[in-house]
Order: sequence, then C-alpha cells, then structure tokens
Amino acid sequence: METIIEEGYKMPLWALIPFALMLLTIAVSPLIAGHWWEKNRHKLVVSFFLGIPTAIFLINKGLYHELEHQILSDYLPFIILLGALFVIAGGIHLSGDIMAKPSVNTLFLAIGFVLASIMGTTGAAMLLIRPLLSTNSQREHKTHTILFFIAIVANCGGLLTPLGDPPLFLLYLRGAGFTWFANLAPEWLFTGVVLLVMYYFTDRYFFKKEPWQNISAELREIKPLKIGGAVNFLFLLGVILSVAFINQTYIPQMAETDAPMWIKYLREIVLLLLIALSLYTTKDKVRELNHFTWRPIIEVAVVFLGIFITMTPALIYLNENAASFGLHSPAHFYYATGALSSFLDNAPTALAFYGLAQGLVASGEAVAQVAGIPEILLKAISVGAVFFGAMTYIGNGPNFMVKAIAEANGVKMPSFFGYMIKFSLIVLLPLYILTQLLFL
Repeated sequence: METIIEEGYKMPLWALIPFALMLLTIAVSPLIAGHWWEKNRHKLVVSFFLGIPTAIFLINKGLYHELEHQILSDYLPFIILLGALFVIAGGIHLSGDIMAKPSVNTLFLAIGFVLASIMGTTGAAMLLIRPLLSTNSQREHKTHTILFFIAIVANCGGLLTPLGDPPLFLLYLRGAGFTWFANLAPEWLFTGVVLLVMYYFTDRYFFKKEPWQNISAELREIKPLKIGGAVNFLFLLGVILSVAFINQTYIPQMAETDAPMWIKYLREIVLLLLIALSLYTTKDKVRELNHFTWRPIIEVAVVFLGIFITMTPALIYLNENAASFGLHSPAHFYYATGALSSFLDNAPTALAFYGLAQGLVASGEAVAQVAGIPEILLKAISVGAVFFGAMTYIGNGPNFMVKAIAEANGVKMPSFFGYMIKFSLIVLLPLYILTQLLFL
C-alpha cells in the first residue's frame, strides 16, 4: 500500500490503545457483561467510540490511503464473503437420527473436517451440530463429542482454503494465492487424523459405559438423513469459483487504480448475487429449521468495522518496529500468533503478525516470499491462527455458537476455564506442539 504521511512521522505506541481496547472488549465482555454485550447496537457503539477517533487521527496524519485500504480492500470483501457463506450455509438443512456408534460419530466429525475448508468453519459447524446432537440425543455421555467437534470442525478443518477461516481470507487478500493454502495439507491432515483417532477411542470408551436402555432407545428412533435446500450447494460452488478466479491474477484490470467500480469489486458483486439467489430459491421452512437469523452476521459486521479501523495504526507500528520484537523463527510466529488467537479473534491477530513479518522483510531479513513475507512465516501464522482458535471458547466465532446450541439441547458443557483444563491444554496443546516440531 502506498502511504503519504507527515515527513519523518513514526507511529507512536499509544496509537495502538484503541485496537487493544477493542480486542479486550471483545474478549472480556461476554464473560463479565454478557447480557449487555448481546445487543448488536452496543457493539456498534463500541466500534464507533473507538473507531471514529482513530479514523480522525489517521486522516490528520496523512494516512487516509491506509484507512481506505483497510475499509474498502480488506473489510468490505471480508464481510461480504462471510455473509455469502453464512446465508448459503444457512439454507442447507441436514435432518435425521442414526445410530450414535463411535464409527458414525467419527464419520460425522470427519465429514465436517473436510467441509470446513469448503464452506468455512462456521458453515460446516452450523450444518452438522444439530444433526450430531439429534443423533446422540439418547446417549448419556456426549460432552466429549462436542469438545472434539469444536476442535475438529469449528477450527482445525478450515486450513486448506481462504474460505475455511477468516484469517486465511485476509491473508489471501494480502496476496497469498487461493491454491497456496493447499500447501498446508500436511499440517491439516496430520492434526485431523490424530484428533479423529483420539476421538474414536474416547467415544468407544464412553459408548461402552452407556446404559443398555439408552442403546435400545437409539435403535428404536433411527431416522434416515435428509438434506433440505440442496440447491445451495450450487451457490456454494459459485462462492468457491468466485474467490478462486475473480481476482487480480486472472483479471489484472481489478488492480488498476482507475478501473471502474464494477471491475474492482466484481468478486463482491457476484457474491452478493449468490446471496440474493440463495435467499430467493431456498424455502423459508429450511431456514426456520436451521433457526436462521441475521443477528450473527450483523454482529460480525459491526464488531469487525471497529477492529479494521483501529487495527490500522497497529499494522503500521508493527511494520515500523518489527525487528525490535525479537520474533524471527517460524516457531516464534506460530506460538505468538497462536497464543493471541486463543484469547482474541484470530483474524486481526493473523493480520497483526503478518504486518510484523512484513517489517522483517523491510529490514532485510527475508528470503523466498509469498504475499510479501517469507513463506515459512506465512505458514506459521496461518496454522497458528487457525489451530489455536480452538484453545478457548472465544478463540473463534463458531466455538461459542456450538457451545450455546449444545447447552440448549441439554448437553452439560465445561466452563470457560474448565474447557481449557479438561480439554484444550491436555489434548490440543500437546498435539499443536508436536505439529510445530514436525512441520514448522
């Protein structure tokens, strides 16, 4: 990005305060002021309260073009893609009740693991969580199934494409090719297989402890699986093709500064058209069965508006001071990105460390590059952001949704810290460390 700033001006550390407050509010509010934070207008107030002064500061310092890029080139494509995946996935309903054997449950999670990279972790999680709960409704021991579902489907599965998880799409917008993320297949496959094997043997253990009356009830209430709103799979294919081929690589005119608006935002126009087609062709009954509402995507839109504005000074500061942070190796970037992604949203975290890696390039420490940073650092940032999002309920958006839906269906879920102590620290963290030692 081309930046015109006051001569000799360096971004001060205090300019990052609004960004830090924005992330802190997102992380803490659901825990200490959950009822207040539920209302999207309160989230919008926070975004405006922190975002407007930041925008005024940036414009006053001659950083209008940086701010414009954040809003028009990052935020707008980001929110339209999430909206497309949200609406289209919300038009697909999977119903039925089959025998909740360990092999069946493991197959459910394996399918979700693959779908997460195709329709996004949120889409895959929302498609499968209700039929999985219905399938296991007669079982007494099912909390472990939801915990592994959060890790496998709502997080780790989304590593292979920019559609899989928001941080990957933002990195795609910064120059990582659509197919580049397939290079993360070894990390994806290793982690997925290990988690699925661990889950299978865990579920076998608990299945053997089920009372016989629960098993017999399972056998009596079997219903075949059915898919409603199947036309949305065509629209989902349209989203995949749009992101893969409607970009500057295949349409160079999109990068021209004087290109018409319909060329610059052709991908977003097509995605909006796919949203409209999904809404028009899907029966209302299908969305009702999915309990579809606009509230979650509106929440994402208003929260990330504040994030993207307040993030701008942070990205500039990290770029200018990269060498002073002492982060150089892939392991540094992997664990640093992962640690923050565990407690803050993984999308801005990934961009922050991407900006840090850019600063290292500027200071002459770069080698072979992808999207303007060393490829191995891009791998570390991508894997760390996606995988570590499963370490807490607030690490990735779908986590809390899955927890809420499970609790509404009578599943007793661990508390915030109980989740970490009983699951993520003892199951996920050792696996993530092993992944880093083997691949990064």
